[in-house]
Amino acid sequence: MRTYKFLISLVVLSVSTSFLVLNSCSREYSSTTGWEYNRPENGGFEVVPYQEQITGPGLVFIEGGRFTMGRTEEDVMRDWDNYPRTVTVSSFFMDEAEVSNLAYREYLYWLYRVFVPADFVSVYAKALPDTACWRDKLSYNEPYVEYYLRHPAYENYPVVGVSWVQAVNYCAWRTDRVNEKILVDMGLINETNEPTAEGYFNTDAYLMYPDYEQNSDRRLQYILTGEDRNARMEDGILLPRYRLPTEAEWEFAALGLIGNTLQERILERRVYPWNGHFARTDDKKYYGSFVGNLRRGRGDYMGVAGNLNDVADYTNPVIYYWPNDYGLYNMAGNVAEWVMDIYRQLSLDDMADLNPFRGNYYETPKLMDDGTVDDRIEDGDKVGQVPMVPVSDFKNDRRRNYRAADNKNFLDGDWASTYGAGSTETWQKKDNTKATKQMYDKTAYPTGTYSLVDDNTRVYKGGSWKDMQYWFSPGNRRFLDENESASNIGFRCAMARVGYPNYGR
Repeated sequence: MRTYKFLISLVVLSVSTSFLVLNSCSREYSSTTGWEYNRPENGGFEVVPYQEQITGPGLVFIEGGRFTMGRTEEDVMRDWDNYPRTVTVSSFFMDEAEVSNLAYREYLYWLYRVFVPADFVSVYAKALPDTACWRDKLSYNEPYVEYYLRHPAYENYPVVGVSWVQAVNYCAWRTDRVNEKILVDMGLINETNEPTAEGYFNTDAYLMYPDYEQNSDRRLQYILTGEDRNARMEDGILLPRYRLPTEAEWEFAALGLIGNTLQERILERRVYPWNGHFARTDDKKYYGSFVGNLRRGRGDYMGVAGNLNDVADYTNPVIYYWPNDYGLYNMAGNVAEWVMDIYRQLSLDDMADLNPFRGNYYETPKLMDDGTVDDRIEDGDKVGQVPMVPVSDFKNDRRRNYRAADNKNFLDGDWASTYGAGSTETWQKKDNTKATKQMYDKTAYPTGTYSLVDDNTRVYKGGSWKDMQYWFSPGNRRFLDENESASNIGFRCAMARVGYPNYGR
């Protein structure tokens, strides 16, 4: 039903755009200048009709709002890294389920088809999940190593062994494929059956290069000249980026407090994505059945034969059990999930109370001397992408909201946070440069790593098939290096909601 509505929305949008371009009979005027829009005689400033953001494939709408973010369980780990505080999260979209093996294999197939024949094997190889993540020195898990990713019996199970970096790359690929499909369906670009490594459809490239080579069948026209042009962001056709959710978004969506609100009152604050303090349903029809996939106790992963408790020893299908009040499946159990944030124990003291997030790194397209965007990257792991560079610190020296491109360790790793700040103690590093005792710098000490936390350490949330119920509380948080993976960590995608924060305006 969602797919049907999605396609219908595309048709309506296409018809609306064609009506604007061909007829331009809707007389709209600027409320600030009085000049008529979409009239070639006065310059042809274009304003397209726009109704609503399309819901992308696989997503459900999450209406944002205020909530108490943080620990809802006793802090038995004594981490003190997520005490409760009030924050607000903007509305957004989120995958109804974790990314499955089938979805990820579609991604791998596309990478193989495009990059391997062009001798960019590393692009495909770096996307492969680590199937050896299933191995345990004192457990026999070889069937999962061999079959879990590829066998059709597991195609609807969550993909695991995927690092944070791999998950981010999947989100970028999905953005391009969804936007490409929208433009193909609307007849704005030709379908490419054999995309090349240097010229595959890339959303940023489509928007930035006016002579994008796939546009031989373009139907959008300038009002002023009647010449063909690319669809632009102002047309409202392309969707925002798929990405990982922030920690605040994930926690807000997992709690699903929209089911417990009466006007502005939250009648019952949840410990888990469901009401109550147990992992079993009180639904009379299914009374006592588990609502998530967990390890009930030492050595008990699925219960007794003939009466299995959660019907899973390891993972379960991504759509299983009951969804929470936002319609999201497995926000507790099955697999834990990557989020965007850099981990810091005390980020909670520093981050904003509106859409809190640590991990901002600002980039901008690389420009040539004439001011145009440099050509697409022709080799390496980023072949076919628009070249990006950090936002120049020189251009930021007059800003008040930020001064540097890299803000991952802002207020936590700068000079004020340096161990022994003001000290002159330094030593030679392996590369013959001087080093000081910098917070969260694994290379600082000559003896090597002294902390598990640095600017590559990412948060993952939620309980998994191998966890006790304690980790089912959305307020709990753990961390892992962004290049590592595990058999109990997967991910799901999110997308920004643009415009009005709900559908009921």
